[in-house]
Amino acid sequence: MYKKLSEIKIGKEVIIRAFENEEIFLKLMEMGCVPGEKITINKIAPFKDPISVSIAGYSLSLRLDEAEHILVEE
Repeated sequence: MYKKLSEIKIGKEVIIRAFENEEIFLKLMEMGCVPGEKITINKIAPFKDPISVSIAGYSLSLRLDEAEHILVEE
């Protein structure tokens, strides 16, 4: 069962499986968020926005509304 990236806790490594929103699909793909890629949650700011993740060897900050459209598998 897939979860939203915004629901994952700090320190967890998950695998990107799909995107819910086609509008941000291209933007996320350009940042390295592609299906099959491992992603780790590093930090979550107060009020959960933004979140810091590690993907493809670099750190990336995602807004909460972007993270809610990324479906992942533990």
